[in-house]
Amino acid sequence: MTSKTPSTSPAPQQTKGQRVGYLRVSTLDQSTARQLEGLELDEVFEDKVSGATVERPQLQAALKHCRKGDTLVVHSMDRLARNLGDLKAIIDSLTKRGASVEFIKERQTFRPEQDDPMATLMLHLLGAVAQFERDMIRERQREGIELAKAKGVYKGRAPKLTTEQAQELRAKDKAANGKGRTALAEAYGISRETLYQYLNAPREA
Repeated sequence: MTSKTPSTSPAPQQTKGQRVGYLRVSTLDQSTARQLEGLELDEVFEDKVSGATVERPQLQAALKHCRKGDTLVVHSMDRLARNLGDLKAIIDSLTKRGASVEFIKERQTFRPEQDDPMATLMLHLLGAVAQFERDMIRERQREGIELAKAKGVYKGRAPKLTTEQAQELRAKDKAANGKGRTALAEAYGISRETLYQYLNAPREA
C-alpha cells in the first residue's frame, strides 16, 4: 500500500496593504515634520498649500496611489479636507475602493464596508468641530484686526514680493500660458494662493 506524502506547498500569503501618509501645511514657511513623526509609512505625500485651495496635487496623487487594503494616514481631519462635505467625499471615495482612512489626532479609523452608525456620527461630529475651530480662529483674527485698526496700529501684512518681483512673476506666468504655477510659486517662496492673489491683482502702471 502506497502512502501519500503530504503537500509541502506554501499556503498563499495575504497581501498586506501599504500605509500611505498625507501631510499638509498652509504655507511654504511651515514644516510638516512633526505631523506623522515616528510612524512607519510606505509612501508619503506632502502639500504646502492652504486648506481652502482646491488644487492640492499631492493629495490627488495620494488618493490615486491608494489601493484596496491600503490605509491613508493623516494627522488630523483638517489637514485632509477643506470642509465637512469635502471630508466625507474623500472618505467615501477611499472606503468604496477598499482602502481605509486613519486620523491620528482624532484616533479614528474609517474602514471599507463599515456600516456603523456610530462611526458615521463621529465623522460628522469631529468634522463639524474641526470646521467650527477654523471659523473661530478666523473670527478672532478679524476681531483683532478691527481692534488694531480702531487703535490706529494696524499696518496690514507685509507684501511677500516687491513691485518688481510681482511684475516679473506675471510676465513669467504669461509666457508660460499659465502652466507650471506650482513650480513658479515655489521659485518665489510663496503659496499658490498668494500667487493667484498677485496674478489677479490690478496691474500697476
